[in-house]
Amino acid sequence: MRVPLSWLREYVDLPATETGRDVQAKLISAGLEVETVEQLGADLKGPLVVGQVLTIEELEGFKKPIRFCTVDVGQANGTGEPQEIVCGARNFQVGDKVVVVLPGATLPGGFSIAARKTYGKTSHGMICSSDELGMGDDGTHGIIVLPPETEVGKDAIELLELVDEVLDIAVTANRGDCLSIRGVARETAIAYGLPLRDPALIDVPAPNAYGYPVQVTDPFGCDRFTARTVTGLRPEARSPIWLQRRLQKVGMRPISLAVDVTNYVMMELGQPLHAYDRSLVQGTIGVRRAQEGEKLVTLDGVERTLHAEDLVITDERGPIGLAGVMGGANTEIADHEVTEDGVNGTSDVVIEAAHFDAVSIARTARRHKLLSEASRRFERGVDPQAAAAAAQRTVDLLVLLAGGTAEAGVTEIIAPSAPHTITLPAGHPDKVAGVDYGRETVVRRLQQVGCDVYGQDELLVTVPSWRPDLVDPNDLAEEVIRLEGYENLPSTLPKLPSGRGLTHRQRLHRRVGRALAGAGYVEAPNYPFVSEQVFDQLGLEADDPARRVVKLVNPLSDEEPALRTTLLPGLLGALRRNDGRGSHDLALFETGLVFLPREESHGATHLPVDRRPTDEEIAALNAALPEQPRHVAVVLAGAREQAGWWGKGRPADWADAVEAARAVAREAGAELIVRKGQYGPWHPGRCAELVVAADGAERVVGHAGELHPRVLKALGLPERTCAMELDLDALEAVGDGVPQAPGISTFPVATQDVALVVDKPVPAVEVEAALREGAGELLESIRLFDVYENAEQLGEGRKSLAYALRFRAADRTLTVDEASAARDAAVALAGERTGAVLRG
Repeated sequence: MRVPLSWLREYVDLPATETGRDVQAKLISAGLEVETVEQLGADLKGPLVVGQVLTIEELEGFKKPIRFCTVDVGQANGTGEPQEIVCGARNFQVGDKVVVVLPGATLPGGFSIAARKTYGKTSHGMICSSDELGMGDDGTHGIIVLPPETEVGKDAIELLELVDEVLDIAVTANRGDCLSIRGVARETAIAYGLPLRDPALIDVPAPNAYGYPVQVTDPFGCDRFTARTVTGLRPEARSPIWLQRRLQKVGMRPISLAVDVTNYVMMELGQPLHAYDRSLVQGTIGVRRAQEGEKLVTLDGVERTLHAEDLVITDERGPIGLAGVMGGANTEIADHEVTEDGVNGTSDVVIEAAHFDAVSIARTARRHKLLSEASRRFERGVDPQAAAAAAQRTVDLLVLLAGGTAEAGVTEIIAPSAPHTITLPAGHPDKVAGVDYGRETVVRRLQQVGCDVYGQDELLVTVPSWRPDLVDPNDLAEEVIRLEGYENLPSTLPKLPSGRGLTHRQRLHRRVGRALAGAGYVEAPNYPFVSEQVFDQLGLEADDPARRVVKLVNPLSDEEPALRTTLLPGLLGALRRNDGRGSHDLALFETGLVFLPREESHGATHLPVDRRPTDEEIAALNAALPEQPRHVAVVLAGAREQAGWWGKGRPADWADAVEAARAVAREAGAELIVRKGQYGPWHPGRCAELVVAADGAERVVGHAGELHPRVLKALGLPERTCAMELDLDALEAVGDGVPQAPGISTFPVATQDVALVVDKPVPAVEVEAALREGAGELLESIRLFDVYENAEQLGEGRKSLAYALRFRAADRTLTVDEASAARDAAVALAGERTGAVLRG
């Protein structure tokens, strides 16, 4: 919600010295989230004046139409002579009043104005558009044309209210009252301890039998409907400058007088309104649920198929509006049009000010993907008692600005309801906050909010109509606490009960995160939503199980309607964003849930709210949920080790991704088998398959390596990007959760190096596995320390792998013969399995 400080001052007498920053601090202290304070016109400097176009000369011979104008600016230029200005806009003519900026002025953005020669003429200033003055969109996409009665030479900065401060407030879902100047003014008045001039406190005529006929057949969906009629509007009447500027400052575009007035009152009082062209409404206005399959063309020109739960406004023909969301095109207010017969347009309007059920409006808006300013307010809560005042305010403005006549008939349909009351122990806010406020403070703060409070120890609180979010004692306690200041609450640490702590699973996840962070990875949590197109970009086969996704019924974004089955899309997206912003050496990791649909899907049942669900009901609910194993993934790009005085750096490669998997396996106490693999996004020649053995069977739990170039191109990733993903729950299931301290022997180690020549396609990990098995129990560790390729020495298609083998016995010092025998056995088994021969 954008709130101009100048508009706010109309209802609260703020001190003249108070700035937008001061008000921001006060409102933040009161619990409102004021994100920014925009300084309109902060760098604007005149002279900026009203001028009248005297002559227009069309300049020929240029690629675009150019006009050379003389403009009367009065005495603003110091001479009284017409100002010569070159302009490319064409939406004005001789005699029009325009905004002229003269040499020496500065426009928003630091754009200085000076006389300059252009298109063969000297232009002494500019004729301004709304964008050039930082006013926002006025709908014309051209020069500002002022009303004919505007005085020539008048200061346009003051006329157009170009200097102001605008507070941008992020209104939470429960504070619909703050989606209006009235609501923010009330909070401001409370924060400063000043009286509020409530704009809704105006004289409203009583309902009578002469109003426009209205029939509400669904009082639950619409519990209040006010209709007023204004006739004789001048079709050519335009919204005055002050009204247009206020709409622009709150982020709305001026359209036409009738529409602008309804939008203005909505922003002022928080009550959405709608104006119908009376000549287009046929018969009684009705409010009912739509019939399944009914059609309605809304004001945005889209034909919508209605649902049986949609609440609609109707006349004798059928729907004429989607209640609380958007009106229909068949009763739209017509813009004025000049014809041979004069000026045509809407002259008679019916004004609707109604109160609709919040849940119904929210569902309709989301069902049709049609979020509007009206639906935004209704779904957060609108003051039902403001409808009559909002309708009257609209009538008054239309009569004042368009010369209309308010008909005496007033229609008001109200469903019977009682005010909401809450019983509150006077000391309840004290217990919630841990602060001794006392009864007097509690009563005073609740009365400032608008509540009626009676009683002593037990307070009977009647909630004001504009605060439907206050439903229980804790809500009232929160009001007291926020107005007394969250910053005044004492800070205390909770005391943990004994005998509790992290579960085994939580400890594992924490250890994995620490291990990866210690290895130089940065944690990057991502949203669990993906698009199905990403699986094509990752190169997954058409029958890949990862393509089976759980789709959301009401996704946050239509582009990402599915829950992820892999962590890679989110991590690779984070890597791409960071690389695009200049961070090229990246190592990111994430641990999180993936969502795998079950083979048999069951619909979830609604659990009771009046009792604890039974074990069977909870089990049925869990059975309806997708499987949610926890995965861990890493992505790398750029340099893994930086170059410096200590030596050369090196780029990240597939081996780093494999090592990350080994680090995770070590934390889980699981033995990870690494072998050559081929899957989806990974390069077929640089992909490792990660396997664990359980109950005599092997299970693939992940992959690691370098991504395929096609995947890098499709996702816009850096060259040689590497990745790893593991099923962390599967590792936990086969791992030994008890930390094992390393054994320390008192006997010396015997080191033997071997260099084996194998065919190039033979993976080093297979050679290593054979050496490890052949060496037997005496082998303490094995390390690949060199890979050498030379066709002249080794032969075509051959490579040399050099390993360092460390042998040690737990009970004795090994002899040279024992170490050599173990080495020979290892080499023999490697030769048998992989064709390796000792390099001679």
